[in-house]
Amino acid sequence: MKILVPVKRVIDYNVKPRVKADGSGVDLANVKMSMNPFDEIAVEEAIRIKEAGKAEEVIAVSIGPAKAQETLRTALAMGADRAILVETDDEVEPLGVAKILKAIAEEEEPGLVILGKQAIDDDSNQTGQMLAALMNRPQGTFANTVEIEGDSVTVKREIDGGLETVKLTMPAIVTTDLRLNEPRYASLPNIMKAKKKPLDTKNPADFGVDIAPRLKTTNVSEPPVRQAGEKVEDVDALVAKLKALGVA
Repeated sequence: MKILVPVKRVIDYNVKPRVKADGSGVDLANVKMSMNPFDEIAVEEAIRIKEAGKAEEVIAVSIGPAKAQETLRTALAMGADRAILVETDDEVEPLGVAKILKAIAEEEEPGLVILGKQAIDDDSNQTGQMLAALMNRPQGTFANTVEIEGDSVTVKREIDGGLETVKLTMPAIVTTDLRLNEPRYASLPNIMKAKKKPLDTKNPADFGVDIAPRLKTTNVSEPPVRQAGEKVEDVDALVAKLKALGVA
C-alpha cells in the first residue's frame, strides 16, 4: 500500500507574521518558512504505519514555489520515500489544491491519503474534506488515533463532545489533529540521504487543473491591540464596571 502525504510550506510557527504596508497580504520577505505543523504530524503518522509493516511507500507532495523543495526534503529526511513538487508561484486555493491532489492520487493509487487538518497560514480546514468529496472516498477528519486493520482504517476523531470512532474502508482520506503523535526530528544521516531520494517536479497544467483564484482578498490588517486590564476593589465594583461597559 502507498500512502500519499500532502505538505505545505508556511511561515514558521515561531515567527510573528507582518502585514504588508498596503494591506494587500502578509509580508513573506526574509521570513523563516517551514513545514506546516499539522502536516509534520501527517508525515510522522505515515512513516509509523510504514514502519509497522502496513505500507510499502510514503510519497510526499507539495504545491507551491520552487523553494517548497526544502519542505519536501524535510519530509524525505523524516522517512518519506519520494516526493512530488507541483511548482507554481501563484497562490492556490483549497479547491485547486484538492483537484491537483485528486489527479496525483489517481495516478499513484494510494490506499491512504493523510494530511494535516489545516494549514496555520490560512486556517481553511477545507482541503481534506474537498479531496474526499471529489474522489468519493470515506474520510476521517481531526484524527486522534489511526489504526489499520486489513483493508480498513479505524480513526478516533476529536469532536466538541470528546472522541468519535469511525471505521473507513480503504482507500480513504484522513486529516490529522495535534494529539495524534509527536513528529520526529530528522537526523543528520537521514538529511544527507534525503538529498538522493527522488523528487519529481510538475506543474498544475500537467494535471489539467485550473488554479485561477475564485476568491479575492480585499484587505489584511493587524488584530486590534488588546486594552490593558483594570483592577477593582470588590465584587460590587466589578459589577458596576461591567454595567458601565454595557456587558452586564
